[in-house]
Amino acid sequence: MKGGATTSPEVIPGQETDLSEAFARGWQVIVWNDPVNLMSYVVFVFMRVLGFDETRAKKHMLEVHEQGKSVVAMETREKAEFYCHRLQEFGLKSTLEAAPA
Repeated sequence: MKGGATTSPEVIPGQETDLSEAFARGWQVIVWNDPVNLMSYVVFVFMRVLGFDETRAKKHMLEVHEQGKSVVAMETREKAEFYCHRLQEFGLKSTLEAAPA
C-alpha cells in the first residue's frame, strides 16, 4: 500500500450479536448413566475434570444414577466442548446441548 492508507474491516450487520452469543454461557454438559462405571469412579472424574468438591461430585453422580442424567456444567460452547471431550476421555458418556431458551 502506498502512502500509508489503511482500510478498516467491513462490519457485517448482526456480527456483534453472533460473537456475543458464541461466548454466552448457553451450553449444557450432560452426563448420562451407563452400566459400566462405578459410582466412586464417576465421583473421582467429576472432581478431577470439573473441579467439584466431593459433596457436589456425589450429588451429580446420584442424579446420573437415579435420574439417568445430570447437567454438570453450563458454559460457553468452547468450554462445554472441552469438558464433554475430557469426560469422554475418562469413559463417561457425555453430550452437550444448547440451553433451553
